[in-house]
Amino acid sequence: MNKIRIGFAICGSFCTISRAIDQMKLLEDSGEYDVLPIMSTNAYSLDTRFGNAKDIVKKIESICSKKVIHDLVSAEPIGPKNMIDIMVIAPCTGNTLSKLYRSIIDTPVTLAAKSHLRTQRPLIIALATNDALGFSAKNIGYMITQKNIYFVPMIQDDIVNKPNSLVADFDMIDVCIKNALKGNQVKPLIKR
Repeated sequence: MNKIRIGFAICGSFCTISRAIDQMKLLEDSGEYDVLPIMSTNAYSLDTRFGNAKDIVKKIESICSKKVIHDLVSAEPIGPKNMIDIMVIAPCTGNTLSKLYRSIIDTPVTLAAKSHLRTQRPLIIALATNDALGFSAKNIGYMITQKNIYFVPMIQDDIVNKPNSLVADFDMIDVCIKNALKGNQVKPLIKR
């Protein structure tokens, strides 16, 4: 049985990166998937209160048994060389979503996504942004209607203190992958 080749891209929503890495490990450990790790420049290089960048990169490379794609030159051939069957961006920041919406392709993650979408294959977005119901709302609305783009179901994570914030349910990434490969969008919003 051939494994499904997943490009798994991580952006700088630092407070959710550990949750994304947990899902990456589950996908890799399942035996169904071959995971190609991709990171934005910030996620790859910035130390934060949520972790040391070198340690995070080392953990990801250990899980996937591959070097992380973290520059434009390495991200560009993903589509032309048919390197993946499906791509997941988890976490996808509001900044990255905005860049995809506007076709601003200036990071390893946005270039990987653009390159992959050229193959007419699914791109899954696991959003994590404090501005989803603010300035980013129109970007979500537009992107959710586009062919080959799927959203992981999301929920407001702190209605009182962060009323515009939405975070994807990272535990649903595998379900979303299986559905997106069939052309199905899982209900994108979770009601409490």
